[in-house]
Amino acid sequence: MSENINLNEDVVEVVEEKSAVVEAPIDSSKDDGKRRGGGRGRGGPKGGGRARPPREKPEFDSKTIDIRRVTRVVSGGRRFSLAVAIVAGDRNGRVGFGTGKALDTQAALEKAMKSAKKNMVTLRLSKGNTIPFDVKAKYKSASIWISPNKGKGIIAGSSARTILALAGVNNVTAKFHSGTKNKMNNAKATMKALEMFTR
Repeated sequence: MSENINLNEDVVEVVEEKSAVVEAPIDSSKDDGKRRGGGRGRGGPKGGGRARPPREKPEFDSKTIDIRRVTRVVSGGRRFSLAVAIVAGDRNGRVGFGTGKALDTQAALEKAMKSAKKNMVTLRLSKGNTIPFDVKAKYKSASIWISPNKGKGIIAGSSARTILALAGVNNVTAKFHSGTKNKMNNAKATMKALEMFTR
């Protein structure tokens, strides 16, 4: 009888050892590493993340000519806003000038760009992307004279240079015959002169 009891105690000890082996803690960090792509972070293998789509080139190049802070006096005090003037063109005969006013810069730029696209003109240029003849134009106090000038590039100043460059006009000389330095009036006078070459 005592032998049977000893055997039972041996069996119990073996069973307890086996259960200890089964209940051994599992290292979860190795498992997580396999599930997360070898522990290389969120994107898995190097270079396996999403590729960023290429940025689309805008239809027109644009340049800001003038930014002014405008004040409006009301009964409660003063209200400030920003007025922006923009020139947009494709450097291939199309150019437009627009203005926009808003409380913040981004909204004013968007309005001005929309206005420039709306007022876009297509120029009829001669060989070598130059103007066929001399032209003069006047807008308010601004007066401009534009003349073809073979092989000299763009000789112009103020906002006229920006407009001629974005329009794709080469080999011209532009001269303001007025004393005004108002960039918006100079730009509008230049656009008025170029409108004589529209298709």
